[in-house]
Amino acid sequence: MRYYILAGEASGDLHASNLITEIKKIDQAAVFRGFGGDLMEKAGMTVLKHYRDMAFMGLVPVIMNIRTIQKNFRFCETDLLQFKPDVLILVDYPGFNLRMAKFAKAHGIRTFYYISPKIWAWKQERVHKVKAFVDEMFTILPFEGEFYRKFDYPVNYVGNPLLDAILEKKTAPDHDKFFAENELPDKPVLAVLPGSRKGEISVLLPTMLKAAAQFPEFQCVIAGAPNMGIEFYKPFMGESNVPVIWGKTYEILIHSRVAIVASGTATLETGILNVPQVVVYQLTPNWLFQFFRTYFLTSKWVSLVNIILGKEAVQELIQSDFKLDKIVAELKRIVYDPEYEKRMLADYQEMMIKLGEPGASKRAAELMVKKLHASSTQ
Repeated sequence: MRYYILAGEASGDLHASNLITEIKKIDQAAVFRGFGGDLMEKAGMTVLKHYRDMAFMGLVPVIMNIRTIQKNFRFCETDLLQFKPDVLILVDYPGFNLRMAKFAKAHGIRTFYYISPKIWAWKQERVHKVKAFVDEMFTILPFEGEFYRKFDYPVNYVGNPLLDAILEKKTAPDHDKFFAENELPDKPVLAVLPGSRKGEISVLLPTMLKAAAQFPEFQCVIAGAPNMGIEFYKPFMGESNVPVIWGKTYEILIHSRVAIVASGTATLETGILNVPQVVVYQLTPNWLFQFFRTYFLTSKWVSLVNIILGKEAVQELIQSDFKLDKIVAELKRIVYDPEYEKRMLADYQEMMIKLGEPGASKRAAELMVKKLHASSTQ
């Protein structure tokens, strides 16, 4: 069968690549084409547009790049019709993907959505677009089924693919080997995960590094985004000579004592790897976030750890709370208060129970292929 897959971010590239790998095991004649990243290409998909050329976040970047965005839409629409896929598989990234779902529906192309947009947190009105344009939704978070049931829209819960991706690389810490391979001193690690988009890194990283510098007993290590080189990071690092390591986010976390993490998928990854963390984020301008929070944001929390647990397991320093002194205060609680850290790690274990068993990528692939075969014989 022919699969057209659209992923617009680093996390989507990861999960889509694992999905492609599992589909190929079942459908040996599978052909893949679409938008994505290096991992999807390595898994066997023809990548027409890289996600680094699509990741525009925030009102101003979107307005400044509106022509590029419109060009991407037109290119995708034309190529989709020429390729004539058996299914269009959308991976998160709702701003682009929901429009493509509408286009596919209008042209009779079957559409699957893998990894639901976070419409349960904000812009709930998008659920009506999902119902109208998406044939099958495959969810990865345990509470999403209940959310969609409120709108009379059944979904397929397959579990969280992060468990697969992380457990595949999770090993017992070998600090000597890790330090030697990455030319690091023998010193406890404070991990800094500033996100994968240019906008968020430029805003968050300077303050994150200033906070880390308050803990001289630790060495700070930055987890680099796969689509940005050291020249991008340097202007936001000031006088600090902090190492940036690419392609080893899980290894960095496995060998870390504590982490400062930009809100997003990385907060869940950090929790799965059992690393105490403080979650930070800031959009510019601040009034825009307050507008969204007042009129669109429906979740009390922004980090996946807290949302899954339904309580504040990790502290979120968002927008006006994103201040150096608050980050430092939270890090001190984690590092110097054993009971506080113990409580956070216990919450992580509760979260793991809610996430369920590994094997999400395989389950999603098997279910997708089964449904496609069933529809083709009708």
